[in-house]
Amino acid sequence: MHANEDSPRWHSLSVSDTLTRLEAPREGLPPDEVDARRAQFGPNRLPPPRPQPAWQRLLLQFHNVLIYVLLAAGLITALLGHWLDSGVIFGVVVINAVIGFIQEGRAEEALDAIRDMLSLHATVTRAGERHEIPAEDLVPGDIVHLASGDRVPADLRLISVKSLRVMEAALTGESLAVDKQVDPVEADAALGDRASMAWSGTLVTYGQGIGVVVATGTATELGRISTLLATVEKLTTPLLKLMARFGQWLAGVILLLSALIFGFGVWVRGYPASDMFLAAVGLAVAAIPEGLPAIMTITLAIGVTRMAHRNAIIRRLPAVETLGAVSVICSDKTGTLTRNEMTVQTVIGADAMFEVSGSGYAPEGGFSHGGERADSESHPLLRDVAHAAFLCNDAELRETDAGWQLAGDPTEGALLTLALKAGLDPHQTREELPRSDVIPFESEHRFMATLNHDHDGRGFIYLKGAPERVLALCGTQRSADGEAPLDPGFWRARMEETAAQGMRLLALAVRHETATTLNFSDIEDGGFTLLAVLGLADPPREEAVKAVATCRAAGIQVKMITGDHAATAQAIGKQLGLGGHSTGEGVRTVTGADIEALDDAQLREVVAKTDIFARASPEHKLRLVEALQSLGHVTAMTGDGVNDAPALRRADVGVAMGQKGTEAAKEAAEMVLADDNFASIAHAVEEGRTVYSNLKKAIVFILPTNMAQAGMVLIAILLGITLPITPVQILWVNMVTAVTLALALAFERPEPEAMRQPPRNPNEPLLTRFMLWRIVFVTMFLVAGSLGLFLWELERGVPLDVARTAAINALVMGEIFYLFNCRRLTAPVVGWSGVAGNRAVLIAIGILVVLQGLFTYLPVLQSLFATAPLDLAAWGRILVFGVVVYSVVEIEKALIRRNK
Repeated sequence: MHANEDSPRWHSLSVSDTLTRLEAPREGLPPDEVDARRAQFGPNRLPPPRPQPAWQRLLLQFHNVLIYVLLAAGLITALLGHWLDSGVIFGVVVINAVIGFIQEGRAEEALDAIRDMLSLHATVTRAGERHEIPAEDLVPGDIVHLASGDRVPADLRLISVKSLRVMEAALTGESLAVDKQVDPVEADAALGDRASMAWSGTLVTYGQGIGVVVATGTATELGRISTLLATVEKLTTPLLKLMARFGQWLAGVILLLSALIFGFGVWVRGYPASDMFLAAVGLAVAAIPEGLPAIMTITLAIGVTRMAHRNAIIRRLPAVETLGAVSVICSDKTGTLTRNEMTVQTVIGADAMFEVSGSGYAPEGGFSHGGERADSESHPLLRDVAHAAFLCNDAELRETDAGWQLAGDPTEGALLTLALKAGLDPHQTREELPRSDVIPFESEHRFMATLNHDHDGRGFIYLKGAPERVLALCGTQRSADGEAPLDPGFWRARMEETAAQGMRLLALAVRHETATTLNFSDIEDGGFTLLAVLGLADPPREEAVKAVATCRAAGIQVKMITGDHAATAQAIGKQLGLGGHSTGEGVRTVTGADIEALDDAQLREVVAKTDIFARASPEHKLRLVEALQSLGHVTAMTGDGVNDAPALRRADVGVAMGQKGTEAAKEAAEMVLADDNFASIAHAVEEGRTVYSNLKKAIVFILPTNMAQAGMVLIAILLGITLPITPVQILWVNMVTAVTLALALAFERPEPEAMRQPPRNPNEPLLTRFMLWRIVFVTMFLVAGSLGLFLWELERGVPLDVARTAAINALVMGEIFYLFNCRRLTAPVVGWSGVAGNRAVLIAIGILVVLQGLFTYLPVLQSLFATAPLDLAAWGRILVFGVVVYSVVEIEKALIRRNK
């Protein structure tokens, strides 16, 4: 066998020669041969992107303007001969870098795990049965099925195509989709002209095809040119970039302030320049929040990981922030708001209506008419319907130990089950009426058609699709007496009755045919005989009903956009509480035809007061998104098909379906739902709000700490008193509080009221007026308490080291109690849940208490940081100060809530 080699020019070989050389039967490889080839050729994957070396990631921790300021301060301090001070400055910078390195490493690991969840799958035929497998399990000789929206999983020699077009821009740079063929091409044809091949990594934009794998992994054309489709996304978002710019601005302000203080001390107060430089360094060190970048990065990573655990996989990190501001969610109906467990419950014929019992894909149940049992013997129409349902179908049902398993589309699965309930024998039917050709379903034409011939040469075109589309192609209808002229009014009335019960409608038709191939023009000629219209039920998910209510309570509008009949959509909307059903208002359902009749201005008016859109196409989705965005809404849009990609890209948050979604849809989306469940979107919005809230909490917690230290130094210099805290002591406080207390806020769970508040304004500044007020308010309180305690202790005649130690511990104690306040920015933090609701907070406080104990009493640290032991009375005053900080902030919160 010559697979994965350069010698055979697969594109120039005939199909039979290709299969012979690969020793690949059309019915697929047997399991033992698959195992042997996997051992020979290895997994079908490209080597992952070369990770950034660890040493480089560590050095990048120092690539921050705030750290540059600290490094410069440490260097100049060393040149002045203050080795202890410079040593501690450098030590703290290194420790901060190591902590950032470890945390970012964990964040990258979390993102890698999430990327693995988005691995590509392939549909193959092995030993005569179709399976869906991970693409990396493919081996040369596998028979692979391609459909619109699929990413080609390996290099394939095509052996069957139907209107197949492939976008090869990833490989050749060609911007237009390329038509594919089965016939071989010239051996020296350029890569882009090898129409008999489908290349790994390219995207199927139209039609269907079958190919045999000729190369996998690094032997593919994609592997040879070392082009990786999946790039590793850096752990950054607009908010983090904004914080980086904020850091640069802050560094500039701090340096300017430090220079002014240096000049004031030397030229106004007459202090020695070396002493004033140390004081200016102290001010700079105090004001720089060096731990903030790492805290914000790990907060983001934790949020992404939590979303993945709740089945929402983030593909592009900025979506985490955008989710918190989403004000409208536009959702598909089938499988997202509903269970996607389709069951045919009604068969509408020209003479009779049949009820179908049983649910799910198990072929258990039967037919009844007028309360009496019915079968295909007494009602030949059921036999004809079963043939059409079975033959115009690409799905497969298999009975396993776990029950009946579907491979394919749920609607097609329901049709297979219907055929089996009618007593149809699958193997016999396929043998008697083998398929000659097919026109696959595309949302543009809203039908599927197959051409089947019996062994006497008679041909039949079986047609299934949207009732309006199929009826337009029919001239007659099947009745007990044979064929009769079509009665459109009768069918419309019956369909409206059925759709009003919340059922999805699908029509089946047939036409005798003499041709051996099938083209669109054959279908458009019409002349079909309508067999029946089927009513399929797909009840809403219970969790989706609750999620819709949750979203509405959170000020988020939910709009259902479906291709189904208007009455069906309205019935499902009623069960979900959409379209005014929850408020008792009148219900309005807008159809795709209505949308086409509206100009953009009219559509904006309609979309603002409509929740249910029926008979909508992907093009309508795009217009709806644009209309909503023009009204100022931040919009999330779900989609699963190739044609949904423009709307997904246009939406602020495109949401693709992980199970039924095409690769094209997943690529266009910011987020993929692993379970295709609307409730997961609501969970993701909640987590998005939580991430943003936790980032704000971290800022509101860290900045008062730094500003309080800087304030103590600044006031001491202006008043001409001894510094209450030295630069090395400041660095200690920054380091221990950033790695303990601030990090704990990243683990805060969603607040109870997170989904009871309106969406965040996307134009809201990072530091709101409320946040600035809180930062200044708490800063003043921490400065007053810590500086006041320092002066109190000096007044009592205690040594300077003891007074400074008391001031530092007072500052840390104030931060500990303020941390509890920060767990809720405005809501009260009281009771057991307020204290113990976040285990990370308790662990952080425990670690900090131990560190402060060592800082105060361990001789080595006493000599390093110039600290001294404190007596119980001093600790009592420190504890009282912490309680006062907590109480004052809670009172401030209560006043803010009352004013709101």
